[in-house]
Amino acid sequence: MNIVRPTLLLNETICRANIRRLAEKARRSGVVFRPHFKTHQSHDVGRWFREEGVTRCTVSSVRMASYFAADGWKDITVAFPLNPLETESINELAASIRLNLCVVNTASLTRLLTALKHPVNCLIEIDTGYRRTGVDPQDKATLDGILGVVASSELLRLEGFLTHAGESYTCRSGPEILKIHKQSTELMKKVGQRYRGQYPDLVLSIGDTPTCSIASDFSDITEIRPGNFVFYDIMQRVIGSCAYEHIAVAMACPVVAVYPSRQEVVVHGGGVHFSKDFLKHNDAQVIFGQVVQLTDGGWKLPPTGMVVKSLSQEHGVIQATPLEMEKISVGDVLGVLPVHSCMTADVMGEYYTLSGQRIAMMPKS
Repeated sequence: MNIVRPTLLLNETICRANIRRLAEKARRSGVVFRPHFKTHQSHDVGRWFREEGVTRCTVSSVRMASYFAADGWKDITVAFPLNPLETESINELAASIRLNLCVVNTASLTRLLTALKHPVNCLIEIDTGYRRTGVDPQDKATLDGILGVVASSELLRLEGFLTHAGESYTCRSGPEILKIHKQSTELMKKVGQRYRGQYPDLVLSIGDTPTCSIASDFSDITEIRPGNFVFYDIMQRVIGSCAYEHIAVAMACPVVAVYPSRQEVVVHGGGVHFSKDFLKHNDAQVIFGQVVQLTDGGWKLPPTGMVVKSLSQEHGVIQATPLEMEKISVGDVLGVLPVHSCMTADVMGEYYTLSGQRIAMMPKS
């Protein structure tokens, strides 16, 4: 494969193994596997899930739901707060698929009902600690208010409750992740117990990669919705969700300048390719990725020890040792494991497998 510009490489073997591992865990645990497709945003990768028996998916927008519905997905959850300004698109989708919408207040639902034409299912988002969106599990008045609006219309049906324990992204070990998992699932179970008498088929849905990767106890939980696990990344490795061997993507970056006196290498690969998500390396240095040596079959592990220390729009500056500097020349291509694969994939808009096959993603417009 002739790489001349920043190119996001996808190791299909690793990616398929990640999919298979979570699908098998869901089967063993007796929960529905409804993976979040916002990470890969690709019909081709979505079909790899189908090969593992997956029939339901999660997305982050109504537009993304339309993209995957066009490829035959018939049961889709939009895990983003309902935007009533999109009622026309919601109607188009609900006419042809089983559409599940995320609700966090009565205002959006009430406005949706003024123009809704087809049945939709509602999942009330519960804030179990992330403090982004969702209803406090103790806020019975708000929950009852939403349920009242749902009950007032023949076009609305309560599917259940969902949460995203995004606070797990602050963890740095398996035990910390499991603690978050226990706290969030216990809160979800209490909400479920409160309303299950009225709604016996209530769905309890959880969905973050760290807890779904590490936890094995999903008792009383109906479904899991992890997304990042399909590729993983440096952030997930630091959190404790995966090993380097599970990271399925790497950015191939051409070397455009070397500065031995500064022990720095400059590559074509900046914020418009990676995004500017970063991590603290060894609790001190800010890094935007870890450098790996590319091979015909992918990349060598462990990483070289070189890290991306800064990004501008098109430039990436890599910190290297004198010994590493001696091996690198202008015109070489270095691999970089991204800090956040979801954002990197989103800004790149396409992948190339190790055999050079282009894999398209959802168009930007």
